[in-house]
Formats: sequence, structure tokens, C-alpha cells
Amino acid sequence: MEAPLQTEMVELVPNGKHLEGLLPVGVPEADNQRVEDPRQSCVESKGFLQKSPSKEPHFTDFEGKTSFGMSVFNLSNAIMGSGILGLAYAMANTGIILFLFLLTSVALLSSYSIHLLLKSSGIVGIRAYEQLGYRAFGTPGKLVAALAISLQSIGAMSSYLYIIKSELPLVIQTFLNLEKQNLVWYLNGNYLVILVSVTVILPLALMRQLGYLGYSSGFSLSCMVFFLIAVIYKKFQVPCPLLSNMANITGNFSHMEVAETAQLQGEPEAAALCTPSYFTLNSQTAYTIPIMAFAFVCHPEVLPIYTELKDPTKRKMQHISNLSITVMYVMYFLAALFGYLTFYDRVESELLHTYSQVDPFDVLILCVRVAVLTAVTLTVPIVLFPVRRAIQQILFQNQEFSWLRHVLIATVLLTCINLLVIFAPNILGIFGIIGATSAPCLIFIFPAIFYFRIMPTEKEPARSTPKILALCFAALGFLLMTMSLSFIIIDWVSGTSQHGGSH
Repeated sequence: MEAPLQTEMVELVPNGKHLEGLLPVGVPEADNQRVEDPRQSCVESKGFLQKSPSKEPHFTDFEGKTSFGMSVFNLSNAIMGSGILGLAYAMANTGIILFLFLLTSVALLSSYSIHLLLKSSGIVGIRAYEQLGYRAFGTPGKLVAALAISLQSIGAMSSYLYIIKSELPLVIQTFLNLEKQNLVWYLNGNYLVILVSVTVILPLALMRQLGYLGYSSGFSLSCMVFFLIAVIYKKFQVPCPLLSNMANITGNFSHMEVAETAQLQGEPEAAALCTPSYFTLNSQTAYTIPIMAFAFVCHPEVLPIYTELKDPTKRKMQHISNLSITVMYVMYFLAALFGYLTFYDRVESELLHTYSQVDPFDVLILCVRVAVLTAVTLTVPIVLFPVRRAIQQILFQNQEFSWLRHVLIATVLLTCINLLVIFAPNILGIFGIIGATSAPCLIFIFPAIFYFRIMPTEKEPARSTPKILALCFAALGFLLMTMSLSFIIIDWVSGTSQHGGSH
């Protein structure tokens, strides 16, 4: 029964200072007290690592100094991003009740999958998603995990930069009080997204440790809280129904005049336009689960944040994950609900664009745009970390840290993502495809099958309840991925996809 003893011992190695998860099976009997008293794990495991000075510990760049609060900020910021802008559109195409059920389900399943990840990483002392894939399935598992992480993170960063591309010109145009966009470079989204990437995102992405971004994450979260407050406030300011010609209304046009004009329309028609739906199924419902899955993916960042956590334990990291998911769950639902109840079926896939139909020069919405732009800009460097780590795990696994390589990977990644954003037609396609492929893999499939393979059979037999639940969890993820992709492909082929939310 030496394998379970090894399992418990490796589980207590702090800060990811492990030996690739491939430690010797033989463990001295003197280490038994390490299992009995976890409070001594930090000191004793340091002594254990010092016994093998010839082997380089993995992730030597992590110091394990990030506090509980900063870790919550970082993980919450990794969860929340551009997905919050698409949830009102998702609610419009599912109805309030179905949306709440789906959102709750994805949040709970996301928390459970983080639990599986933490247990798997504790067993083998690995704090990298790709290395869990290697430990479970060898090189193919490592490559597939790295590919999924890269796709997910690139998709997330692309959606963030797409928001910068579409929103920043509107902000500048409003500041300059221009009713029509002039053909000048500082109103061109393609130039602006490159400028922001070079001057703001790249310097933050060059930081060596993720924990340093905790302050920017906290500020980013406060910006999104402001966005949520504004969405709730606007629900009681924007008239319903929204007139089709309101896109040309300026700031001098009062809401009272709009409301009086709206009353001239037939009351039955107005009531129909302003009645919430509780359960809806249509061609755009296919995008709902991918959008939600996309909105809750934080799994590539969980293990690096766990590694940098001060005095790390699985219980502590699970508390951080649960708290982050709960906060985001509440923010997501409120933003989706009040955004939907403001515009109903006329809400667009990017919520902020819909407010331009009411008043393009609204000062509050202008401030909200600036806040959202700030939030997504500060989120990009956090999402870039796991992609760079995946590349390093594949191409430069056994090499010492190099600032040149560190800078080059970040620069090449941002360059490729900028090119993708410049030529991408819309944000809904990014949400749909990435959410339907890599997101189910990272949330459902990989954590479950890694857990099934890595957990020793001596501790949990293949037919034990936890392993059976893990397999069911993986099967659910595969089913959701297949269904979502099928619906999206059918939607594209049939030509009914209304990209950009114009429906």
C-alpha cells in the first residue's frame, strides 16, 4: 500500500515545487508523520525537496506569496470578461426560467470540475493543466490539453480585443461630440486595438508572476460592478417599446418625449414587445450554452493561481473558486436579467451596442463603456498567462526561464490575436465556436477523465462512486459539445444565423 502513501505525501508539496509529478514510489517510513499532521507539511516538504538538489523543481518562478483576497480577485477576473455582455442576448433566446436553470447548472458543474482538478493535481503534485494531461495520457494528453487551453484563451482574448475594437471608437466619437464617424485613424477600431495592445496589454503581460496582477484584477472587477449598477439603473430609464428610429436620437431628446411617442402605438403591440418570456426555444438558443460555458471557464488559471497562493491547500483553493464563481453567478444573472428586461427581444449579442439605439451621447453609458473597456483590457494579460505556459510546456519544458523567450511568446501571441480580431466578422461567432469546443473540454471532459486516470485504484476503484460520477460528468460534457456544435452548424447552413445580434 505504498502508492496511497505517496499520494498523500506529494499532495502536501507546496507551491508547485514538485518533480514533474513522477516521484519515486518508495517513501521512507519517517515521512508517515507528514501525512498525519498537515500543518507541518510546508516545512517538511521543503526538507524533502532539499534531499534532491540535483533535480530542478517545476515552476521555480512561482513564490507562493499571493493572498486569499488577491487570488479571489484574479480568479474572478479570469471568470468574468466579455461573456457578461452576451448573457442578456442568451436570456432573450431562452427565457428567464430556462436561462436561470442553465446558468445555475453551469456554475455548479464548473465548481465540481475545479474540485476534480484540485484533487488530481494534489495526487501527483502537479500544478499545470498540461502536465495533468501528460500524467493521465502521456504526450497526446499533454498536447490536447495545451491545444484546448490555447484555443480557449485565444478565443477569450480575441473577444476582449473585439470589444476594444468596437467600443473604443464610439467612446472617442462621443468625447469629441461627433454624430458621424470620420475617416481618421483615431476612430478606426483596427488601429486602436493595436495601440491598446502595445501600450497597455503587452507591458502587463510581460510580468513574470500572475499574483502581481491582483491589484489590476480588483480594479477590473470594480469596473464591471459599475457596469452592472448602470444596467440595473437603465432598466428604469429606457422606455419600452424601443422605437426603430431611435438610433438617430441625440442627447437633447428627452425620454419623456420618447415615452409619449411610444404610447401612440397600439397598446396590444406594445404589450407584446414588452412582455418577458420565461421559456423560449429558437435557432439562436443553440448559442446559449456555449456562451454560458465560455463565461465560466477559468480552469486554465486555477492551477497557476493555486501555485502562487500563500500557504496553499486544496480546501483553501476550493473556497477561492466557490467564492469567485458565486460572485460571478450573481453578477451574470443580474446583468442578463436587467439587460433583457430593458430591451426584451431587441437586445443585441453585445449588450452595450443596444444602448446606442436609445442615446448615443448618454453620459452614463459613456462611463460604462470606459469601465468595460478598462475591465477587458486588464483581463487580457491574465488570460495570456496560461497560453504562454502551455507553449512553454510543449516547446521549452526543461529549459531555464528566459526573459527573451518570455517577451517573444507574449508578443507573437498578441500579434496573432490582433490579426484575428481585425479580420473577425463578429463577436457571436467567437463565443459560439470557442464555447462549443474548448470550453466543454476544459470544464467537463478533461477534469473528469484526468481524475479517473490519475486517482489510484487502490484509493478509489474504477467502479467507485466518485469515478462513476466523473465519467458521467465527462459524458455530459461530450453531449453538450456535440449538441451545441450541431445546432450552430445547422444554424449556419440554414442561413438563419443573425450575426451581430440584429434580430
